[in-house]
Amino acid sequence: MKGLLYIFLIVFLFSCKDEDKIAAESETKKVDDGFEMYEMSEMAALMEQMYVDNQRLKEKIIKGDTIGEFPQHFLKIHESVMTNKQVRDTFFKKQAKIFIDSQELIYKDPKNAKEHFNNGVDACIACHQQKCSGPIPRIKKLYIGEIPK
Repeated sequence: MKGLLYIFLIVFLFSCKDEDKIAAESETKKVDDGFEMYEMSEMAALMEQMYVDNQRLKEKIIKGDTIGEFPQHFLKIHESVMTNKQVRDTFFKKQAKIFIDSQELIYKDPKNAKEHFNNGVDACIACHQQKCSGPIPRIKKLYIGEIPK
């Protein structure tokens, strides 16, 4: 199980094309056996959690299940520590707000949950197109229905 986690982390961390961006999302930690282990920044860990939460939410929307309440930990996007503080610029803040607003609308207006959900995915992709394009194919898998071009 640990091996699978390590592989996942390595793939995730190396999905950014720019090595400086990879370093911005992680820190290196020496392990006794000579390997270097990467630790996610708070922001990277939060984004991973939001991805998992949105996978579950997608399934609930598709099945027509009750979706519950807005996950308050999503609001940490505005304050989570990034290794590279320069990434938290005006563009990032704007996209984070669009994402949070879309997510909140899912819970406030469940009749249009699919539309609001896909708008949130759009916000993720728009930000990642500017900041770190590696995870975009994975994020696109969250869309409900046909994937926009």
